[in-house]
Order: sequence, then C-alpha cells, then structure tokens
Amino acid sequence: MESRGLNAPLAVRLEQSPWFQRWRALAPRDRLALAVLGGFLLLVLLYLLLWRPVEQQRDAARRYFEQQRELNVYLQAWAPLARGARERPQTSVDPARLQGLVTASAAEHGLAVERLDGEGEGGVQVSLQAAPFARLLGWFAALEGQGVRIDEAGLDRTGEGLVAARLTLRAGP
Repeated sequence: MESRGLNAPLAVRLEQSPWFQRWRALAPRDRLALAVLGGFLLLVLLYLLLWRPVEQQRDAARRYFEQQRELNVYLQAWAPLARGARERPQTSVDPARLQGLVTASAAEHGLAVERLDGEGEGGVQVSLQAAPFARLLGWFAALEGQGVRIDEAGLDRTGEGLVAARLTLRAGP
C-alpha cells in the first residue's frame, strides 16, 4: 500500500508536466511515430555505447591472440636450432688474443670500434659506432661461434634501424 502512496505523487507530477501534456495533445498516429523513433534511437545508443566497444575489444583481443599464436609458431620452429647451438661444443679463444679477434671480426662485419678497453680475467669492453641492428646481430653470432661470450650489452637506438652498442666480452663459453 505504501508503494502506491509513493507512486501517486509521481503520477500526479507526471500528468501535470508540460511534456506529458504535449504528449497527450498529439494525435495517436504522431505518438506512435515518436515512440517508434524513440525506440530506434534507444537501440542506436545501446549499439554505440555498449555493443560496439565490446566488438572492438573482442577484435583487438583476437588480433593479439593471432600475433601470439604466430610468435609461438615461430619460436617452436626455431627451438631445435637453438637447442642444437646450445649442445654444440663451443670453441674457446685464448684470452690474450681476444682484443685482436674482436677488432678483426668487427672490421669483417663492417662495424667501427670507437673504444676498446682491456678488462681483467680475459675480458674486453667494446664501444661501437652506430650500425644497422641486423649487422650487429650477425657479428654477435660470429663472435659466439668463435668462442667469445657476451657478458653485458647496452644498445642505444640512434636512428631508424641503427644502434650504438657497449659490450663486455669474455673469452670462453
């Protein structure tokens, strides 16, 4: 009974509002047209505010999933090669020859050494001028194939596809 008591003042206010008075003054055909238009606008708003963002997030999640799937396929394809490289016996380089080997190898790969400092325990610190990243990776692979271990690497992007590198290299696997 109390709920009727609360609804009664609301119903009275609604019937006295100018908008409701205008609504009642309209012809039944106009009221129907406005109700259909209002329903259509409500559906459009629901689509734009609820459904479309959900679709966009679903599409973004699907694209991310496909990227991750492609990455997984790529990693699975190259995993045997990585395992084979790990199991392959590493050649060892004499620590006394490390500086000469690094300098010669860098020149072979078209890399310019800015600074080369000897470090105790068979290591060197190398700073390279900016070079294409792919060339730098090829040099890393060549060094590892010759028995040089990369202990630390700092890469700074200097341009489109160019990186400057600071490395600590050690002799031995």
